[in-house]
Amino acid sequence: MTENANPRWMTMTGRCLSVVVIFFLVMDAVIKLPPLDVVGATLAQLGWPVNDGTARMLGGITLLCTALYAWPRTAFLGAILMTGYLGGAMATHVRIASPLFSHILFGAYLGVLMWGGLWFRSPTLRGLLPIRT
Repeated sequence: MTENANPRWMTMTGRCLSVVVIFFLVMDAVIKLPPLDVVGATLAQLGWPVNDGTARMLGGITLLCTALYAWPRTAFLGAILMTGYLGGAMATHVRIASPLFSHILFGAYLGVLMWGGLWFRSPTLRGLLPIRT
């Protein structure tokens, strides 16, 4: 096995984790694109301007970052951009004093799954971030 080869179980684990993250992010983005009342109400609770443009912009950013993450050649860039986006979501929840484990840290949970999926499927990333026992 060469240095850049990836064991099948690691590739499959990484893909499974990535598919879960991609599925969630696509669903999150798609719900923000049409003008739904529930999206406007949620934006208002979070302190965002309540208009169709804000929700669509957030949905578009999510779709763009998710597409970059899903494409193997740009997965690392997509993960970096989505990490920033999730950090902003976490900061928004901290600002309005949302519950810690269910709201504030949800972005961290999603980020760990996202980077875990990338780590399992990328020998290069494992070289940069090795886990030693």
